[in-house]
Amino acid sequence: MCLVTSAPMSEPVDELRKLFQFQEASIDVGRPIIDGVVAQDLPIRIPLRMMNRHGLIAGSTGTGKTRTLQLLAEGLSRHGVPSFLADIKGDLAGMSKPGEASPRVVERAASLGVTFSPESFPVEFFSLTGRNGSQLRATVSSFGPVLLGKVLDLTNAQQSVLAMIFKYCDDRKLPLLDFKDLREVLQYLGDAGKTELKEYGAMSPATVGVLIRKTIELEQQGADRFFGEPELSIGDLMRADPSGRGLVNILTLSDVQDKPRLYSTFLMWLLGRFYLDLPEAGDLDKPKLVFFFDEAHLLFEDASSALVEHIEQVARLIRSKGIGVFFITQTPKDVDEDVLAQLGSRVQHAFRVFTPTDAKNLRATASTFPKSSFAAIDESLTSMGIGEALVTVLDPRGTPTETVVVRILPPNSSMGAISPQEYDAHLRTETATKYATVVDRESAHEILRRKLDSAAATEEPEKERPRPTKKPRKEKSVLQEVLSSRTAQTAARQATRSITQHVIRGLFGLLKK
Repeated sequence: MCLVTSAPMSEPVDELRKLFQFQEASIDVGRPIIDGVVAQDLPIRIPLRMMNRHGLIAGSTGTGKTRTLQLLAEGLSRHGVPSFLADIKGDLAGMSKPGEASPRVVERAASLGVTFSPESFPVEFFSLTGRNGSQLRATVSSFGPVLLGKVLDLTNAQQSVLAMIFKYCDDRKLPLLDFKDLREVLQYLGDAGKTELKEYGAMSPATVGVLIRKTIELEQQGADRFFGEPELSIGDLMRADPSGRGLVNILTLSDVQDKPRLYSTFLMWLLGRFYLDLPEAGDLDKPKLVFFFDEAHLLFEDASSALVEHIEQVARLIRSKGIGVFFITQTPKDVDEDVLAQLGSRVQHAFRVFTPTDAKNLRATASTFPKSSFAAIDESLTSMGIGEALVTVLDPRGTPTETVVVRILPPNSSMGAISPQEYDAHLRTETATKYATVVDRESAHEILRRKLDSAAATEEPEKERPRPTKKPRKEKSVLQEVLSSRTAQTAARQATRSITQHVIRGLFGLLKK
């Protein structure tokens, strides 16, 4: 156990003071522990302008990852920076209420040399099902074939067919808004529209059947509510309250815990939207928004190489859009190495070792930290208590600091769930009203239905058709001969195709707006 007295002014503390006492806006995360003693007068901070260099919060279950996430979101809000949090267990909702000054919390704050001050924060709740938050939606077309393929758990061959279908719909101006549209297109191309796919490639009836079954399966699980309109506008996430505090956007996931693929890929869709829609911002004094990606391992599980490559590209380039990303998971090994290399700030909570695999992961985790003269990293990883962590951050020059053991500050907002009545109160906001009503405009389903109905109505038996009367053949002019030639017809088709192929897709196959 660490003592709760101030550490004497010693050489290690003086050295740490040089590393962590920044002369610019920063977020206080805790106090260092030197030789078992808490240095109460030395805040360990993350510079605000380095929060868009991304970060990692890791540690075994129950070691304090969620509270660290909450603390960082509070600090961002005070500086006017909005954040987006995935709330899997439901206990981040308490940020909408002041924390309770319980004896344990008050004692912990005192051990760090601070006074606990209960505080609430401006919160907007969102949901993939419409329960306990504003209904989030994205159109199938906007979601793109790469991410939709992961949600549907498709093989590489099935994924390529799905990409072909998206290309066909883009070229034909067939909006894919919901699963009803996608299913209609699949049925049409598998039957009456087979010949229209010749220029794109083949699609077997078996693959069509699998894709239809996969969409129906996801639809029956309630995921169809997520696909449609009105689609989420990222501008609604980048707001501040009248006092200038950044909005804390919380995605409640307690009602979709059995669909991890859906919410993990939704989070990547949202990151992709930020990447595609926001202009270049360069180096900012503070980020435009910080995104906390909880249970990050769900994204990388069974991910195709193409998807991992896209994720690495987002992590590398979205910084220039003013967006920071923090991955929250149990061990750094849960995150792809190329993505891990892009993460500047690290908060590593205790690592519990129970199996040989755990021991192997422990060694791998320890090797990812900068060398430190202030902490024995291997030993600290297994001996730290709840709410303590190894911390290394980027200083204002972008240089990683040495690693130090830190006792994390308690959040000032409530560290628990809220009641259904409190959720309902938040569903009366202007944002919740904006997304409450489904918009069902004309899309691929209606267009193809009308096309098939029109073909059926005009079709008549060959024997009932009147024989055309022969007319004297007229000589074609030179211009008519040119226009009717096969070369001219091919050029015309290509010109038409170039006009209709104006739809552009970017990262993950997301639709550029």
